[in-house]
Amino acid sequence: MRSIGVFCGANTGIEARYSEDAAKLGKLMAEQGIKLVYGGGNVGLMGVIADAVLASRGIGIGVIPQSLVDREVAHRGLQELVVVETMHERKAIMAARSDAFIAMPGGFGTFDEICEIITWNQLGIIRKPVAFYNINGYWDKFFEMIDHTVSEGFVKRDQRENLIIESDPEVLLQKIKAYADATSDYWVDFKRI
Repeated sequence: MRSIGVFCGANTGIEARYSEDAAKLGKLMAEQGIKLVYGGGNVGLMGVIADAVLASRGIGIGVIPQSLVDREVAHRGLQELVVVETMHERKAIMAARSDAFIAMPGGFGTFDEICEIITWNQLGIIRKPVAFYNINGYWDKFFEMIDHTVSEGFVKRDQRENLIIESDPEVLLQKIKAYADATSDYWVDFKRI
């Protein structure tokens, strides 16, 4: 596990715990030599996790559209900042450069990004671990919805069971590594997209 793509909010939310737990995950990733691949912002939970990775001497790779650079929200302290034209390019580059994915609390952008990755896994375009960092029970209702889609026959049970949900950052990383190890022989080359 060399790199993890993290999708998260450009806001920090109303609870201090969101930022505190984001920083814990960033520190653990750096300590374990896992590169952060994320949206390249210096605001919200994006900025928190990036700062935590960098403070622990880890590597941060940001992928950000030029329009957000123009708004001065790009993190300038990263080892690498990839500037792209579109959100589609951003997601494709993040997917190609990540060995796994974590969704932290976030809004519509986070939902869009993690759901696209889940769909690519479902279609066999990629086969990479998808995890949800369930800080403060944030993803509970999302998973209620996913369970509803299973019970109504729109999502297969095994596709739901392949999604990792965890509130402890250390256990979260362990589960991602275990999933990656168990499926490493079946990964599909991302270049098919």
